[in-house]
Amino acid sequence: MTNNFMHYWQRRRRKLLKRLGPVWSRLKIAYRWRVRTGTVFILAVGVLARPTALSLAAGGAVALAGLALRAWASGHLNKEKILAVSGPYRHSRNPLYLGNLIIGAGVAVTARSWPVLALLTAYFGFFYPLIIAKERKRMRRLFMEKYDDFAKNVPLFFPGLRRAVRNGTRFDRRLYTINREYRAAVATLIVWLVLAAKMIFL
Repeated sequence: MTNNFMHYWQRRRRKLLKRLGPVWSRLKIAYRWRVRTGTVFILAVGVLARPTALSLAAGGAVALAGLALRAWASGHLNKEKILAVSGPYRHSRNPLYLGNLIIGAGVAVTARSWPVLALLTAYFGFFYPLIIAKERKRMRRLFMEKYDDFAKNVPLFFPGLRRAVRNGTRFDRRLYTINREYRAAVATLIVWLVLAAKMIFL
């Protein structure tokens, strides 16, 4: 009985994967294009944005919060060597991506443009589920049961209301440099300088 069920399940699984094959191929292509698409979106933001001094300040404050979250996470991230479970990883399994979302919200506030908001919503709504799903699969492959236990206690993206348990691991400045997290700060600064220039000169 068990063998018959297993054979039936394997046949159904092969048929399902065959049907989904073209869809998964398109999703993989879309995943590889996320950086290029993001660059195009940033250029569109520069064209469509209507920043003011107030929106630059308000959006900049939001973006700084996102950068601070990314910096905090990078100081606890030893990529592919140790599963990060300390710092912001006690509250979210993907604090770096959450930080990106907050930075994106800062861009939207600064731009003062509904089309920009629509573009950012489309970008994050389409690409981030793909990115997070791929990251989750990679973490399971690297850390197996340890990641499964981690996933049971920590939300995938947005922090939950449950109080996180401290594990004693502290922020490591060396990891911030090793992970080259300063690049996010530089990129964000460039975007704000471009938007400030548009406000002043255009």
